[in-house]
Amino acid sequence: MHKISILVISVFLFFGCRQKSIVHPTFYFWKTDYHNNKAETDYLDQFKSKALYVRIMDVDFDPDHQQAVPISPIKFSDPLPQQIQIIPVVFLVNRIFNDTDSNKTKVLANRIANFVDAKVKQAGKQNYAELQIDCDWTKTTRDQYFEFLKQLKRQPLLKGKNISVTLRLHQVKNVVTSGIPPVEKAMLMCYNMGNLRKYGDQNSILDQHEMDVYLKDYLKNYPLKLDVALPLFEWAVVFRNKAYAGISKRINKTQIDDKKLFRQRGNSILYDLLTDYPAAGLKQGDVIRWEEISNKNLLATSTFLSRYLKPGERNLVFYHLETDLLKHFTHEDLQKVIVNF
Repeated sequence: MHKISILVISVFLFFGCRQKSIVHPTFYFWKTDYHNNKAETDYLDQFKSKALYVRIMDVDFDPDHQQAVPISPIKFSDPLPQQIQIIPVVFLVNRIFNDTDSNKTKVLANRIANFVDAKVKQAGKQNYAELQIDCDWTKTTRDQYFEFLKQLKRQPLLKGKNISVTLRLHQVKNVVTSGIPPVEKAMLMCYNMGNLRKYGDQNSILDQHEMDVYLKDYLKNYPLKLDVALPLFEWAVVFRNKAYAGISKRINKTQIDDKKLFRQRGNSILYDLLTDYPAAGLKQGDVIRWEEISNKNLLATSTFLSRYLKPGERNLVFYHLETDLLKHFTHEDLQKVIVNF
């Protein structure tokens, strides 16, 4: 009996004394024109966010000029709030590293460093502490991508700054083939984890089974310091004759709930289009998979991550800062997710 009591006390102490992480909540800003929207700025203030991750541009390969070029760079119609630091983010399409060499990666690193510096100044900031590179690298592009990151570190404009990268689930599990990026820390992207193009009733944004498969036995041993990104977004995935046909940006929840337009398949997230819908480029018989994130999804994900992440100080970044998305979540909703870590 005495031994059982000691065991119970030991278990209680083990779980009761589990080190909690220090979490700094903030958001991604992923639109192409920044306006100082009061509702969005209020969200930053409510969470006492000190920084905002701002997408600066995409970079993709231009076959006509045979080089990587900026795509849809951000415009700053207003400066960022004075109290908010900027963390610029550059999204690199993986294919730019398919056929490259050390000299090309050096040129690319230099161009990105200069472009980001100019955009940061347009945002009303004279400096920044961290640059994040977003790229879903693969086994075949790993070496070229890692060489680019090393070249980026050598840029004079980035002296004294941290370079971070985004990290997908498969890169955590397949660490031997994916490698460890030569940077200080990574952002674990906890969304877009299912097969978007696969026809069916699954939610490709957030999938607990995928997290179990790719993270459960691997996350604790990942060697880099990790920040975490969680989704707030929703989208309409279109299928025609059961084949993936893209994501419709012209379909929202109001239209999905319009029974003259769509018929829901039971309690699933699949909806049949009842008539042609030229404004959205859709035809009668198309199937929409309406994917969204609930508070329950976020809480379950944060519970899972808190169990397998190493305790520490980290940024928790919600994707993304946009009024129409944020209205689905109260401050209290997201605060519950934050304290779960």
